[in-house]
Amino acid sequence: MRQAAQLTQDPLDARQFELAVRRLANALGYGQESSPFLGAGIEYVQSRPYLPGDPVKFIDWRVTGRTGKVHVKEYEAPRQMPVYLLVDTSASMCVSSLPMSKYAWAVQLAGGLALAAVDHMNPVGLMAVGERDLHQTPTLARTAVMQWLHALRQYRFVEGTSLGKRVRQLIPRVEQRCLFMVLSDLHDPDAISAIKLMAHEHDSAVLHLQDPAERGRTGGGIFRAVEAETGRAFVAHGLSRWFGDDEAHALARAGVDYLSLPTDQPVLPRLRHFLKSRRSTRGMG
Repeated sequence: MRQAAQLTQDPLDARQFELAVRRLANALGYGQESSPFLGAGIEYVQSRPYLPGDPVKFIDWRVTGRTGKVHVKEYEAPRQMPVYLLVDTSASMCVSSLPMSKYAWAVQLAGGLALAAVDHMNPVGLMAVGERDLHQTPTLARTAVMQWLHALRQYRFVEGTSLGKRVRQLIPRVEQRCLFMVLSDLHDPDAISAIKLMAHEHDSAVLHLQDPAERGRTGGGIFRAVEAETGRAFVAHGLSRWFGDDEAHALARAGVDYLSLPTDQPVLPRLRHFLKSRRSTRGMG
């Protein structure tokens, strides 16, 4: 029955969608002479003892555990690296209390980020982390990126999540250091641990899309509900929270750059500031 469900598509026609994505790409790249996707470097050089002021995200946990003393990884000079966008296509992304769902935002943001990356000569790859088999290896071909984005515009209200599973499958397949950017509501119970594992070897960032109803702003009392992806029934209330500060702190401790993107607030300024902050912390400001 899950496979038989019909695909739904956003109301924008192809031209409107491409214009929206292009505007996002221009806004994300505006005023940035170098790529907003520069990471810490592609090639690992060595590990050395930690010095005050070193970013926590560069800690070499393997050497630290083996020696009992904190060490950090050093890489070659910053350079452009491949960007992988992991887009959550699961059902919970499509359910919304607002006209524009988390999923609609994720697809448009993925498009803007992808084109901005290509504009700065960063190869971009994309992967759906729901149940669909959509995967594009890093490329600089804008046509390939747009084809994949148009395929993403279609969605199902019954699709399960596989974020944790897909991340664990992808890590060993990627031979060089990449920037992984996750666009998700993080409803997969395995998501946090898988993303932390990914951050051991790759530059990692999470764009956490949140509907206002997930932050306890439904204005209602106690109610019964059904989880969109699993069909699991549960009882909640108007102040229920689905993602706490503990998980966000766990990602930060693992060296994952985290940004909360509430869909009832302006998204673009927050994302621009986030990308600019990532560049400045890597000595690119």
